This record gives sequence, C-alpha cells and structure tokens, in this order.
Amino acid sequence: MSSSELLFWDTVDVIRETESRYRREAYGFVVAALGSTVQALPPERLADPALRHLTGGELLRGLVRLARQEFGVLGPTVFREWGVLRGEDVGRIVFRLVECGELSARPEDTLDDFRDFDLFGALTAGLEIGSLRTSRQLPPRPRRAAGDPGAAH
Repeated sequence: MSSSELLFWDTVDVIRETESRYRREAYGFVVAALGSTVQALPPERLADPALRHLTGGELLRGLVRLARQEFGVLGPTVFREWGVLRGEDVGRIVFRLVECGELSARPEDTLDDFRDFDLFGALTAGLEIGSLRTSRQLPPRPRRAAGDPGAAH
C-alpha cells in the first residue's frame, strides 16, 4: 500500500470514530467508483479539469455500473451490509471525504444532488437471480417410484 492509500484509510478510520453508520469498505468503493467513472469519460472531457468534474448523478450511475460489475446480483446485499441504502448515503460519504480533504467539491455541489436516486432499483434493474451460476452443479434429484412412502401423490 502506498503512503497516500494509508493516509486515506487513516482518514476513513477517523471519520468512522465519530460516525460509524457506513462500513469502511463503502468509503473505498465510492472513491473507486469515482475513479472508474472519471476514466470512462470521453477524451475531450477527461482532458479538461473543469469538465472532468462529476455531478452527483454521474457518480451514482458510475457507482452502480461498478457495483454490478463487481458484485452482480449480490450488489444490494453488499450495499446493505455497508449501510449504504440510498443515493443520499453515497452523497454523505462523498461530503465527509470532502470535509476531510480527500475529495473536492464545487460550491454548487450539494447533498441534494444525491437524493431521489433509487439505488436499489438501479442495482437490481435487469439482473436475474437465476442467472447466477455456481461452479459446482448439483446432481439431479432422484425420482421416487409410485409405491415409495415419500412419493408425491
């Protein structure tokens, strides 16, 4: 781990000493989503620091994209475990990191930018539990003969 990564996690630990609502991993994931979302911007936008700034909605959509990639159908479970239940929770994490100097914000950026986003709806949209595959297939269930005591009638 680099010294800047260590400092980041130290900052997260300080935040969590006074506000333990969100798991430590949630802070790291929000920053990872921010990075991956910025990197996915078109080259002309990426080249201009003024245009590279993400809105709350852009960050939320990028976070969902990364969560679906990383966790698939387990995304909602992971986010529940982390205490991140709404878009507003992501905004609270962002603004705590801004207060501590880990992220930056513009004067027009507010927590309202993260409200009214259906985080769980976005995490589950189009995903089917049945599409989750296991690495080991179970053998078929044996059929019972008609005269067996456990046979279906």
